[in-house]
Amino acid sequence: FARMFVQVCLYFYCKCLWRCLKFVVRKLTGQCELQRICYNTKPGAARTMKIEASLKGSKSKRLQTSVTVHPDAIEKTIDDIMGLKRINPDVNPQLGVSLQACLLQIVGYRNLIAEVEKLRREPYDSENPQHEEMLLKLWKCLKPNSPLKARISKQWCEIGFQGDDPKTDFRGMGLLGLHNLVYFAEWDTEVAQQVLSDSLHPKYREITKKELSQLSKAEWEKKKFDKAIGYSFAIVGINITDLTYNLLVSGALKTHFYNVAPEAPTLTHFQQTFCYLMHEFHKFWIEEDPLDIMEFNRVREKFHKRVLKQLQNPEMALCPHFAASESLINM
Repeated sequence: FARMFVQVCLYFYCKCLWRCLKFVVRKLTGQCELQRICYNTKPGAARTMKIEASLKGSKSKRLQTSVTVHPDAIEKTIDDIMGLKRINPDVNPQLGVSLQACLLQIVGYRNLIAEVEKLRREPYDSENPQHEEMLLKLWKCLKPNSPLKARISKQWCEIGFQGDDPKTDFRGMGLLGLHNLVYFAEWDTEVAQQVLSDSLHPKYREITKKELSQLSKAEWEKKKFDKAIGYSFAIVGINITDLTYNLLVSGALKTHFYNVAPEAPTLTHFQQTFCYLMHEFHKFWIEEDPLDIMEFNRVREKFHKRVLKQLQNPEMALCPHFAASESLINM
């Protein structure tokens, strides 16, 4: 009880002290916290995340709810914020532009989570012609010179599905997994085909002396002919979709999206990120040189931690070729 009492006292003390400090700084600088952030922090994740934290931590309910408004209401929300903070928009015209860009990113991120979640929850339906069309497009993009002989076919294993009907493999990620795979195969075709080829024809893995000393004779006989550093392309794609989804929902991808999307991040940004992570995981898998496919979860977890560490850098953009536009730089 004593420990809890002390923690409660410290919380209120720090909260009151922080508000007092903000009041003093505003009197000294003549600027509110939002103005100081926009004027002293360059655009991108660093600025947007500070603005988001400031609005959420405000004592004003109107400011707290400004991060959840509909995109069409952002302009009015900016006017309300300026009014509540007693900021003259004619004297501070750039502030409204900067706040609008930040709010578009913040609200857009929330909406993107909802859009991605909707796709994830929608199951694959073989009776839906649109679903079937997407699945067949995946095959055509990855295997353009090998016609699919039948809808239900062992050929699906050639692109990394587990059985002769891929619909059963989409249960975990729903349509989101299929959308990502099709996007990768259609818009980054050369890389997707190369990754598929590598996964099907992995190089022979030599057993090191150290590993040999740790293996029994039976295990050595198995590993001696093992080519299992390859993996099932489609199944791994669905798994990396899950990884990308978790990065999004946890908020870890805010750093990346706030740096590459000048306004609201979209589903396309999410799919581009999936393509990048799919390619990077493939390279990481080869670098790790696992003994067999049973090490997949270990390698995936290590890769996940590496990406999380990268995203702790507020200037990080996972996909440098999807850089923010010049309009963001000028905001």
